[in-house]
Amino acid sequence: MPDGGAAATGTEVRDADWYGEDLSGREHAGVAFSGVDLSECSATGVVFTDCTFSDCRFTAAQLADAAFVNCVFTGCSFFAATLTGCKLVGARFDRCSFDQLTVTGGDWSFAVLPGADLRRATFEGVRLRDADLTGLAARGAALRSVDLSGADLRDADLTDADLRGSDLTAVDPRTARLRGARIDLAQAVALVSALGLEVDTGSADERR
Repeated sequence: MPDGGAAATGTEVRDADWYGEDLSGREHAGVAFSGVDLSECSATGVVFTDCTFSDCRFTAAQLADAAFVNCVFTGCSFFAATLTGCKLVGARFDRCSFDQLTVTGGDWSFAVLPGADLRRATFEGVRLRDADLTGLAARGAALRSVDLSGADLRDADLTDADLRGSDLTAVDPRTARLRGARIDLAQAVALVSALGLEVDTGSADERR
């Protein structure tokens, strides 16, 4: 595999050991990664475009300003990984684990995560516009200040989740489970409006 700054295109990387490596500045396009151990790796500014990751381990990886554009992840583990300011626009996830994943900032618009288990994950300040989050398992998750506008949240379980500051305009309270979720006043108004009710914020005297 090329070192930092070089680009790999149309190749396959199988069962490689990149444990603890610094991947900063590398660029990969059209690469198929299979069984690669990326545990505890660090990377600032690494770019993956149109790559596939199968059964790869990102355990405790520290990624900052990384880009995974139109990438596909199948059976990958993100246990205790930290992603800061990363771009995963159009990324697709299937049978991946996100236990103790921390995501701060970044753009995950149009990401596909149907049925993803985020119950022990933390997303804060992340853009998830128009993402496919159908059947999301996020009971007790922290999804704070997340842009969920246009996201598909049908049958999502947001029970006891911390949703404060997030855009919930795409959440249908008739199909998503929200019992015990923490929200702010503006979000409460948006959810009530989604039920077709009119919210009167005036005082009793003003209504007379």
